[in-house]
Amino acid sequence: MYYLSIFLTNNNQTQKRTRKRKKNNTPSTMATSIFSGFLLLLFLSCATNSTPVNSSDQGNSYLISSRLVSRASTEKQSHFRFYWHDVVSGPNPTAIRVAEAPGTNTSTTAFGALIMIDDALTSGPDMKSKLVGRAQGFYASAGLHKVGLLMAMNFVFTDGKYNGSTIAILGHNEVFSAVREMPIVGGSGLFRFARGYVQARTHSLEKTGDAVVEYNIFVNHY
Repeated sequence: MYYLSIFLTNNNQTQKRTRKRKKNNTPSTMATSIFSGFLLLLFLSCATNSTPVNSSDQGNSYLISSRLVSRASTEKQSHFRFYWHDVVSGPNPTAIRVAEAPGTNTSTTAFGALIMIDDALTSGPDMKSKLVGRAQGFYASAGLHKVGLLMAMNFVFTDGKYNGSTIAILGHNEVFSAVREMPIVGGSGLFRFARGYVQARTHSLEKTGDAVVEYNIFVNHY
């Protein structure tokens, strides 16, 4: 019975302390608790409203360094179509081999060949159609067992308001595929901060190696 008396004594003391705390729970204490709860709800509400804006939302905005920056008002997407004339034959070629590997001439893919280009870009497939720019850069045979080119070139515009502006292309080109896609990695002039892709389709390929390729350019820029 000793343990029972101790339990009852402790229980009575606990009940007395509880009644005393209830008496001390004054209106001012309750007001303080309510105000603290209000501040907590306000903080949670602010935190919810500061969620970064999804890029799929209207305005296409991004959160950068805790500052909301809208790009939709100035960024636009343009679609260009022109024809790339790669001339390797005749007295005035626009594509010239400048380097090769020891086994390039015996390779079925011309692996290791490096060709520098300054190809005309025209509005139509005919070489005599309007000149809109030049494709300047190089392509290299990078496929050992399958024909594939590493393309690194700038589309340098020479016509209209885009005169002097450039679009930079860097990618893989499987020349015998119907459609080849390569990324746009940058630009200059009216194409600063350019991004997007190009699609290449062979329009014609002569026995001499001369080729006309249709390029469709989808580019986001400012």
